[in-house]
Amino acid sequence: MHPPGADTVLLRHGDVNTKSKTVKRHMEGLLVENLEAMLSDRSVPGEVENRWSRPLIHATEGTVEAATDAATDTFGVVSASPARTVSTEKAAILDALAETARACYDGGTFAVDARRADKRLPYDSEDLAREGGAVIWEAVEEEFDPEVDLDDPDLTFGVEVRDDVAFVYLETRPGPGGLPLGAQESVIAMISGGIDSPVAAYEMMKRGSPIVPVYVDLGPYGGIDHEARAMETVRTLSRYAPNFDMQVYRIPGGETVDLLVREMEQGRMLSLRRFFYRAAETLAERIDANGIVTGEAVGQKSSQTVQNLGVTSRVTDLPIHRPLLTWDKADIVAKAREIGTFTDSTIDAGCNRVAPDRVETDARLGPLLEREPDDLLERAEEAARNAELVEL
Repeated sequence: MHPPGADTVLLRHGDVNTKSKTVKRHMEGLLVENLEAMLSDRSVPGEVENRWSRPLIHATEGTVEAATDAATDTFGVVSASPARTVSTEKAAILDALAETARACYDGGTFAVDARRADKRLPYDSEDLAREGGAVIWEAVEEEFDPEVDLDDPDLTFGVEVRDDVAFVYLETRPGPGGLPLGAQESVIAMISGGIDSPVAAYEMMKRGSPIVPVYVDLGPYGGIDHEARAMETVRTLSRYAPNFDMQVYRIPGGETVDLLVREMEQGRMLSLRRFFYRAAETLAERIDANGIVTGEAVGQKSSQTVQNLGVTSRVTDLPIHRPLLTWDKADIVAKAREIGTFTDSTIDAGCNRVAPDRVETDARLGPLLEREPDDLLERAEEAARNAELVEL
């Protein structure tokens, strides 16, 4: 919902404000670039401007809602408000509040949240909130009985006054927060197509790291549906990063999976993860990525006990980032639904046939190395060298 005549999206960022001036300026520049790319990708007209640590999108009343939606999908944006710009004259602000009330306030409780950045103005925030509340009341009292609730109002009229312009708005929509994409180095994202790995990749993107998606082809143990769901989840993630290359590297792993299934029972899934990580590390060296991100969470599967995570992690010198390490499954599912990857992640596939009947929950590296194929890591490195790019 927006005021009549809304022509701007008022944006707010969070962690960017904690940086030094130089770093902050750099990150704000990235945020502007990413916002422009998001608008362009969605064919939403709008001009992005960065002022007073408050990025703005100049739009029209007909496009301000779409511009707000684009902004709240952009990493680094904490919140966005479709707003109407008016002069800093108190009378102009009060007129805008009254007009907004007549158009948008039709019952329930209300409050005015007023903020003034320029202390030289001949009024303060309390004056504006008090007088704004009065004109809102007068604007609607003939239609219904308005009620003020400063603690939990049904409708909040927001006013933000800057040096040379004021903004009137009705809602503050949450964005993803985090840092602008590109603020950190790129990482390999292991994408299985399940529910967890796309959410982990999203969370890493939220902290500013572009991802290089990697899918390990499991051969007959995965199949067309397994690969299709992985590609669809990456396609969904790419919509949050339209100005970043989101090609997928497909690593052949079918022969090695078949070998592990035939020759190894106890610890099979741990050796398979070691194969994945060594292949990812080899590919990372080739494309200059700086880490590996996975969807693992402590205790979610037998291979993800604390002991087993420690064993599998030792196969690589690269850091393995696990953004979901302490998340409950219900929270992961909720996030997958929110970002749009859940439906594709739940396509039925045959990869569960890889798991052995007897699981290993407390592995030790020495005995595991004795059971797994001697050339497992060489196989992983060769598979990475044979990785193919898949165009989405």
